[in-house]
Amino acid sequence: MLGTNFSKGSPCWLDLGSPDTTAAAEFYGRVFGWDFASAGPEAGGYGFFQQDGKTVAALGPLTEEGASSAWTIYFHTPDADATTRAAQQAGGTVRMAAMDVMDAGRMAALTDPAGARFAIWQPGTVRGLDRASAPNTLLWAELHVKDPEATLGFYKELFGWRWEEMQAPGMTYRVISTAEGDLKDASFGGAAPLMPGSQEARWVPYFMVENADATSASVQESGGSVLMPPDDVPDVGRIGWFADPFGAPFAVLKPSPTM
Repeated sequence: MLGTNFSKGSPCWLDLGSPDTTAAAEFYGRVFGWDFASAGPEAGGYGFFQQDGKTVAALGPLTEEGASSAWTIYFHTPDADATTRAAQQAGGTVRMAAMDVMDAGRMAALTDPAGARFAIWQPGTVRGLDRASAPNTLLWAELHVKDPEATLGFYKELFGWRWEEMQAPGMTYRVISTAEGDLKDASFGGAAPLMPGSQEARWVPYFMVENADATSASVQESGGSVLMPPDDVPDVGRIGWFADPFGAPFAVLKPSPTM
């Protein structure tokens, strides 16, 4: 399960790019109860979503030309430059070359061969998120692409990921684990074919909630929209997909006791 003891290839950071950071902070504050703390004037409007003083995500203005509002998942790497080179050699695209983020760490923004955007993080003074797999924090990272098996091969080149197939309603789902340890304990996400009617490959963050239906109501009351109403998935839990007021998709999961 996703945690904060980060190893190579594990999700370690999550941020939202938004055209209106003030309104976005207000929306997620109402939906998840998060506070927002600015990183200071030198950070260009970037700041941290916090829960009890613990960072659970981040927020900043859109910085890439033509970008739309979206969540970006960062994966841990011990060497951002080497991982960037490996991504290029494996057919990925570099949107932002490896760069230092003050003394916090070193990052790069990449796109996999299927078109899904992600980022990598080499820790400095900031290892990653302070809290995960707790109510109203990041629980799962899910990749949606046309050919999951082929795309996961790209990530295996970068991070050594492993995966296991499981049958889900109408599709084969792949549960992804980091390179080391017990498969279940090292799992942090999954890969699925593109949803019907969707042509955009993407990573989608799942946040743990205690009541998916109450969250759905809060999303709508706060100006967001429902992409997929909450529904039960056997042995997984109750899942809902939403978009914030600026169109950034995210999902929530009330886990099953057996998950």
